[in-house]
Amino acid sequence: MSTKPLVFVIDDDQSVRKGLSRLLGSADYECEVFESAADFLDRAFHPGPACVIVDVRMPGLNGLEFQETLIKRRREEQLVFITGHGNIPMCARVMKAGAVDFLLKPFKANDLLDCVERALTRSSKQRQAAAGRVEARQLLDLLTPREFEVMQLVATGMLNKQVGAELGMAEKTVKVHRGRVMQKLQITSVAELVRLVERAGAAPFAARQTKV
Repeated sequence: MSTKPLVFVIDDDQSVRKGLSRLLGSADYECEVFESAADFLDRAFHPGPACVIVDVRMPGLNGLEFQETLIKRRREEQLVFITGHGNIPMCARVMKAGAVDFLLKPFKANDLLDCVERALTRSSKQRQAAAGRVEARQLLDLLTPREFEVMQLVATGMLNKQVGAELGMAEKTVKVHRGRVMQKLQITSVAELVRLVERAGAAPFAARQTKV
């Protein structure tokens, strides 16, 4: 699937869809338009950077409900709300939930384009972070359960002797496990290990132990 940036427009007003499509095209953004939020949700997920310009008031699923749906589905499209009937509480609500901006109609073309650029930049950074998280977790999945435990304790700064005492194993055995961990994870230092664990979002040792 394509990972190029895309801008999506959701508005039940055909004239608005056409106008925004022309504006975005003039700024060299590739876009797709939808008459309803439901139509957008029926589209296959776009894996690349994505900005969604969405009207607040629409038949069926409105803009606020659309944002809630994306959050529940753990989707990360960046939203720019447009509306002719906005108010401060509504703006505060969508911004608190992660929207890039909230524009009142009529808005300036440059203001919208600035929002789109910010949205795509934020989306690109999120996609990169997600890709790094997946890669880090795939590396951690190479470890055996015991190697994983050793890895977690080493990442806290413990020495081999301390790790051995915590896990009830000889220091030389810890050293062997530690060497295998470093080899499998393709790293050479504790600092690199800490960064990899942070990217993966791995749970700390104590948290894992309480689940057993």
